[in-house]
Amino acid sequence: MCGRIQAAQVTAGHIRERMAGTRMPADPLAVVMPPGSRAWPEQLRRKMCENLKPAGVLIPILEYPDSLAVLLTQRSADLKIHAGQVSFPGGRMESADADISVTALRETHEEVGIRPEQVDIAGYLDPMLTVTGYAVTPIVGLIQPGISLRLDHSEVEHVFEVPLSFLLDESNQQLSEREFHGVALPMVEFNYAAMRIWGATANMLVALRQILL
Repeated sequence: MCGRIQAAQVTAGHIRERMAGTRMPADPLAVVMPPGSRAWPEQLRRKMCENLKPAGVLIPILEYPDSLAVLLTQRSADLKIHAGQVSFPGGRMESADADISVTALRETHEEVGIRPEQVDIAGYLDPMLTVTGYAVTPIVGLIQPGISLRLDHSEVEHVFEVPLSFLLDESNQQLSEREFHGVALPMVEFNYAAMRIWGATANMLVALRQILL
């Protein structure tokens, strides 16, 4: 394959090929700091990396015959953390989980009803830091369309799909800021059909784009 592939040209086969060299992190707490973090005050960087908790999420890519779409969730407004935000299904690692991929698949099944055997794991992204103290490992999985979803409404308000080509197109990416402990942190976000995709979820999509394109 010669040259830079375009967002609309990405296929399931391309995803499998580009993700084949990735591996599940040996240490789910070995986070990769987000872009621009070198400019943060040292005290802020230390604070964000203290007492991190491992978590795993699934980036579910629906494999339609002529297109690909990413399944996202809007979290319940009643949650204490990340209430109402757009995210991938997933959650905190439990002591019974053999590894972080088990965490991501277990939480996905609990939240939206997708069973582990319905997910074809294509690869992994590096653990990413969240401002709420989690080290989140994203697992990229291909899923056949038409599966029955069962939402746990105590955690998930609803689910929606976004064309993968939209999320891989850098022109659809916007820059903004969020204040955290008195420091303005640069943020990436996507806006699709009145849904705002930002924070760690948007950073994961940017990381995925860097691998696929």
